[in-house]
Amino acid sequence: MTAPHRPHGLDDLLRAARPERVGAVDAIVGLGLDVRGVDAALGDLLLVGDDPASALRAEVVAVTADGVRAMPLDAMAGVAAGTPVRATGGALRIPVGPGLLGRVVDAAGTPIDGRGPLRGVRRVPVDAAAPSPVTRARIDAPLPLGVRVLDTLTTVGRGQRIGLFAGSGVGKSSLLSMIARGSDAEVAVIALVGERGREVREFLEEDLGPAGLARSVVVVATADQPALLRVRAAFTATRIAEELRAQGRHAMLMMDSLTRVAFAQREIGLSAGEPPATRGYPPSTFAVLARLLERAGTAETGSITGVYTVLVDGDDHNEPIADAARSILDGHVVLDRRLAVAGHFPSVDALGSVSRVAPRVTSPEERAAATALRRVLAARRRAQDLIDVGAYQPGADPLVDAALAHDGAIAAFLQQGMDEPAPAEVSWSRLGELVGTLSTPTMEAAA
Repeated sequence: MTAPHRPHGLDDLLRAARPERVGAVDAIVGLGLDVRGVDAALGDLLLVGDDPASALRAEVVAVTADGVRAMPLDAMAGVAAGTPVRATGGALRIPVGPGLLGRVVDAAGTPIDGRGPLRGVRRVPVDAAAPSPVTRARIDAPLPLGVRVLDTLTTVGRGQRIGLFAGSGVGKSSLLSMIARGSDAEVAVIALVGERGREVREFLEEDLGPAGLARSVVVVATADQPALLRVRAAFTATRIAEELRAQGRHAMLMMDSLTRVAFAQREIGLSAGEPPATRGYPPSTFAVLARLLERAGTAETGSITGVYTVLVDGDDHNEPIADAARSILDGHVVLDRRLAVAGHFPSVDALGSVSRVAPRVTSPEERAAATALRRVLAARRRAQDLIDVGAYQPGADPLVDAALAHDGAIAAFLQQGMDEPAPAEVSWSRLGELVGTLSTPTMEAAA
């Protein structure tokens, strides 16, 4: 039996006439709100306040038989026990579409660049499923990043996810800005999560510049904003990149930093009542990292190349967040504090950095040249203690002899100025010339 026909708009009128159920804040515990009397599911958006138009936004992060616990997306000033709470009936929705290009938005997709409202966008849920593992396209093409040492010794493929690992003050953000300006990506989505407020404008005006911003979308959540907003910034940027991938485009997603996303999720998990586990991180922290990172990469059409900075706590590259990120990502670039202190920029430890897809996106000749330079660098590192104390005897190892004889040329190749362009084809040509000068009959015999 078919349902009776209703006049156009009657369903909307019936919904509007339905009684509204209003709950209330029961308690404020740590960073969260305990709410009773609302019908809401995990992830739903709540409006806290007397006037829905100016209410504080909060998201449900835990559900119990007695009510829900929510984390605020806005400052909680003025919220007290008994403050009215209304359920919106759904999760946070963010804008996606061509109208975002060249714009700077917050974690909810609201423009903060003073250029008026967004146009040419539609709203979608911030959460989405990762592409099916059996339908993902294979990574088979390189993506030049404009950084010589990365393009040759740690080649990144289009659709790969790679991390920049370093302690504080070693140059992660500077290297990320070089990639933002120099990469061959069609469009970039940049997430600045937990950044200092003063650094945002510097990044936009000095590091990215007008030309870079024109082909980018920047999502910002500064360090002073609520933890949930910082986590949402990462997922908002990923969702925007996913929409570009769905259109068949090849986007680059850059996030600074993944560690601050983990810090924010730790705050949320502990406030929601999760038990602390590894170094105080609740289990949800590692689940969120996996869910976030798996959404990047290739799909049936289009791709998202992910570049994530990872702040290594105390220069310990085996600390929990660095270890978890390294296990999920398709490669890692290690930045060395000793190189940074010596003025070597970018301070990339070429021997400690690995791209898991490099063999599939480089030619045999390119791999041979990269391997030859790596062998020379490795030999120099093995003999460094002897060299430092003057105990190394020339002729003992032809690879070390070549490293010492051409130390200046090797350093010039590995270093690069912030504003120095480095097209990939030029970088490979320079590597071939350098390896040619390193090669000697003795070295070839040793190989």
